[in-house]
Amino acid sequence: MRITGVPRSVRTAFRLVLALTVVVGSALLFSSSSFPVYNASVKAHYADAATIDFVRPGLVVNIESANIASDGTITVKFTLADPMTLPLDIAGITTPGPISTKFVIGTIPQGQTQYISYLSKVVTASSGAQATQATSDSGGTYQQVGDGEYVYTFGHKIPMPQSALRPGRGRASIMPVEAVRGRALAGRAVESDAVKPEAAPAAASFDPHATHTIGMWAARDLSSFNLTSIIDQASTVYSWVPDGSAVVTTRDLIRTATCDKCHDPLQAHDERRGIGLCVICHNPGTTDPNTGNTLDMKVFIHKIHMGSQLPSVVAGTPYQIIGYQNSVNDFSTVVFPADPRNCTFCHDQNSGAAQATAFLKPSRAACGACHDDVNFVTGQNHVNLPEIDDSQCADCHIPQGELEFDASILGAHTIPTFSKTLGGFVFNIVSVTNTAAGQNPTVTFTVRNTAGAGIAIASDSVSLVMAGPTTDYPSSVSESVSKATGTADGTYTWTMKNAIPATATGTYSIGIEGYQNTTLMPGTVVAQTIREDGINKVYNFSVDGSPVQPRRQVVNIANCNTCHSFLSLHGGLRNQIEQCVLCHNPNQTDAGTRPAAQQPAHTVDFAHMIHRIHTGNTSTDEYTIYGYGGSVNDFTKIRFPGDTRNCAECHVNGSEQLPLRAGLLNVSDPRGVLNPMGPTTGACTGCHTDIATASHALSNTTQQLGEACAVCHGTGDDFAVSLVHAR
Repeated sequence: MRITGVPRSVRTAFRLVLALTVVVGSALLFSSSSFPVYNASVKAHYADAATIDFVRPGLVVNIESANIASDGTITVKFTLADPMTLPLDIAGITTPGPISTKFVIGTIPQGQTQYISYLSKVVTASSGAQATQATSDSGGTYQQVGDGEYVYTFGHKIPMPQSALRPGRGRASIMPVEAVRGRALAGRAVESDAVKPEAAPAAASFDPHATHTIGMWAARDLSSFNLTSIIDQASTVYSWVPDGSAVVTTRDLIRTATCDKCHDPLQAHDERRGIGLCVICHNPGTTDPNTGNTLDMKVFIHKIHMGSQLPSVVAGTPYQIIGYQNSVNDFSTVVFPADPRNCTFCHDQNSGAAQATAFLKPSRAACGACHDDVNFVTGQNHVNLPEIDDSQCADCHIPQGELEFDASILGAHTIPTFSKTLGGFVFNIVSVTNTAAGQNPTVTFTVRNTAGAGIAIASDSVSLVMAGPTTDYPSSVSESVSKATGTADGTYTWTMKNAIPATATGTYSIGIEGYQNTTLMPGTVVAQTIREDGINKVYNFSVDGSPVQPRRQVVNIANCNTCHSFLSLHGGLRNQIEQCVLCHNPNQTDAGTRPAAQQPAHTVDFAHMIHRIHTGNTSTDEYTIYGYGGSVNDFTKIRFPGDTRNCAECHVNGSEQLPLRAGLLNVSDPRGVLNPMGPTTGACTGCHTDIATASHALSNTTQQLGEACAVCHGTGDDFAVSLVHAR
C-alpha cells in the first residue's frame, strides 16, 4: 500500500497499525492460539504475541527488474517484505531488523549451457598457486524507490565490447539505467566478505542477446529480539535478455525442492540457497587453487555425493575443497544415503526442471566426476578408448539400450535389486492361530511373485521373527521356515518351535523376512546372482483376549526413504520399520557379534542407535557396532545432510514429544556412560552424547520412580522438546 501526501513518520505509524490489523485478522482466520505463519520448528512459534505482531519474523525477497547501461553499469530493482507482504526497511529503522544483501551476476553465452560469471577474483593458495573464482559484487550503492522497494547499483561494471558502443550495432538494444527517485541510503555501500581488493570482472564478453541472471541473497537480523532463524534468510534469481527478448536459454537441471528432501534446506556460504543461485558461480571458471579441484557444479556435486565411494578416495586420495579462510572441507567420508547409481534420485523426472533429462547427455566432466579413475586422455579404464572431446560420448553411451547393464546411461546405472527382469518375491502373513500364552503359534503365510504365482522356498532364505508385547519388545526369537509345508500356490504353514511365554499378556507380533537368489542376464558375460528381497510384513495378535494393540509408530519408512530411496539393511532382509524394531529393542546389544577384546557391548536399541547414527560426526564419543560376519560399522563419520533439530523430518505423530508412552523399558547399554538408562534418556542421549547431558539425565532419574524428564521438557513446558529444537 502506497501512502502519499502525508509526512513519512505518519505514513510509517499508519503502516504499523495496518500491519497489526492484518496480523490479528489473519490469526483469527487461521489460528486462535498462535501466529499463522510460524510452525513449531522455528523460534517465532514460541515468542509472545505482542513481539510477533510487531516484528513479523521472516523475509521474502523478489527481483523486479535488472538493467545494463551502455557503459556497463548494472542495476537491479528488488523488494523486501515479511511473510505477510508488509514492506521492510533495509536499514531496519522503520521496520524491525536491518537486512544485508549480496548480489552475483552471470551470463549463458549463446550456444552454451553454463554460466560465466561477470565478477571474479584471483585466489592464492598457501603454496603460491593461483586460481580464478566467481564472486559477489562489492562497493555497490542502494536507493529506496518505494516502500520496501530498492535499486542496487553494482560496484563493478561489465566491460563493454566496442561493437556494443557503435551506433546501430547494439546501443539501442542495451536497456538504459532506470532513473531512480527517493532518498539515497547513505553509508549503505556493502563490501562482500569474500571480495578482496584485487577483485576484477571475469573475461565474460557482454552479449545483449544472451541470457543474463542476477542472483541475490539476503538476511534479516532479528537478534535483538532473539528471533533470528532460518526463515529470516532468503535467496532469489532473476533472468532476462538485455535486448528485451524473451528468455529462452536457461540452466535448469535440478530443482531446489529435490535437494531439500535431504538437506532441509540446502544452504551454503551462510545465507545462499537454491540451485539457481549456486550455478551462477559454480561454473567451469571457478577452481580451488589449493587442490586444483574444479568447483563446477556438475563435477563437485557428483564428487561430494560419491564421497567415500569415489575410486580416487578408495585408492587413498582424499577429496577435499579448501574454502573461505582456508577451511578444509573433506568430503571423503560422505556416504550417500541412497544408491549413487540411482541418477533420477537427484535428477528427478517429476520435478518440473526444464532440463531434467540432461543426465542422459554424457560428458567427460560430468561422468568423470563419479568415475574419476577414468583417464580420457589415455583411455585407461575406458576400454582403452581415449576421448579428446565430448562429441563422441553419446555414440556408445546412448540414453537407454536394449538390455540392462549395457553401456547406455540407464543400463550402466542399473541397480541390480531394481532390475526390471526380476519376478518379485512377495510376502503376506494370512493368519496366526494357537495364540494363547504358552502355546506355539501356527503361522499361515504366502510367498509369491508379483504376478501372483507361488514360489517354492525350499532353497531360499525365509524366516519368521516373533516378539512381544508391543508395549515395548523386550526380546525376540527368529526361526527359519524354508522347510515349511506348502502348496503350489505359494501358501505355507509353520508352527513356531518357540512358544509364547506362559506369563505373556497383551499383543505379540510376528514378522516375515527373506530373499531368493536370482540370476540376472544368465548366459552373458555380465550375468550376476543377487538377492531378491521380500518386503517385510508384520502380523499382530492378542495372547490374552485383550484388543490387539500394534506397537507405537515413531517414524514412517516413507520419511526414511525420502533420503534413503529404499532403506534396506542386513543384506536386504529388513526394509520396514515394524520389522526392525522387533530385534532392535531396549535389551538388544551387539554382544553376540562383538569380539571378546572389544567388549563390553553397545546398545542397538532402535531409538538410541538411529539417533547415534544420524548424529555420527557430531558425537562426542565413538559408536561402532559389530555386525554379522565380523562387519565393523563405525558411524562416527556419518554426516546427516539435514538439520538434526528438525525432529519431524523423521518422527511422526509428535512421537518425539514428552512424556513418552508409559510402560517403556529401560535401555541396556554396557558400553555407555549410563547403564541401564531410562527410555527418554536412551532416546535423547542418542543425539546429546556429552557427559553433561548424561549427568543431567542421571540426576533427574530415581530407581524407584524413574525419569522426571517430562517435568521440564514436556509439551508446553519452558524447555519443551519442540522449543529447544526450534531453529
